Amino acid sequence: MDLATLIGLVGALVVIGAAIILGASSEVFFNVPSLLIVVVGSLFVVLVKFSFGQFLGAFKVVARAFRFRLPSVESCIGEMVEIAQVARKEGVLALEGRDFSSPFLSAGVQLMIDGQGQDTIRAFLEKERVLTLERNREGAKVFSAMGDVGPAMGMIGTLVGLVQMLSNMEDPKSIGPAMAVALLTTLYGAMMATMICLPLADKLSLRSSEEARMQALWIDALLAIQDGVNPRIIEQMLKSYLPPSKRELQADKTG
Repeated sequence: MDLATLIGLVGALVVIGAAIILGASSEVFFNVPSLLIVVVGSLFVVLVKFSFGQFLGAFKVVARAFRFRLPSVESCIGEMVEIAQVARKEGVLALEGRDFSSPFLSAGVQLMIDGQGQDTIRAFLEKERVLTLERNREGAKVFSAMGDVGPAMGMIGTLVGLVQMLSNMEDPKSIGPAMAVALLTTLYGAMMATMICLPLADKLSLRSSEEARMQALWIDALLAIQDGVNPRIIEQMLKSYLPPSKRELQADKTG
């Protein structure tokens, strides 16, 4: 579980909820027609922009914002060095049946065990990497679109409410409540975009970049192992994926 996503999302909702509850007449902040216009209306508008598969797939991908977690770069480097040492000492076939940190890595190792050449391994893994990147980006695009559409639907709902209010000006007492209801759709749209959809889209984009970078590390390591490169050289090569500060820390430890 990614606590940053959970704490940020729940914390924002709690702060707004507390501000509403502590104020007067908190029940006025709940209006079913406004929710229908903003939430359901936004879903239908976003559906126009994407296919059914892309739209529904986004709600599967969004789970990655909460549950998906890649191993650290340091642990991946250690794992790849260990694989390189086993392959160098005992041969690639000694890797058969071992557990690895990622299905992507497992697929690459299996290709080596099957005796595939470097060109085949590179082509297969690069294609898998590109397809994974596209799936993740599509999910982010759907939630980004919802973040764009939500406030616009909120404004539409507000205009609908204002028209209804202005058409019933005979009763001055109804103007205030009607104005409050009209403004609720703008509030709902802003909350949906700012607190939910756009942050989730950004987190999915971040997940996509992290996974693509990790897959590039695995591809480089597997091709080096296939080429018979010394495990120490592989370790030094993979350290380029570490941030400069961590590279200096690693150098201090080994120095």
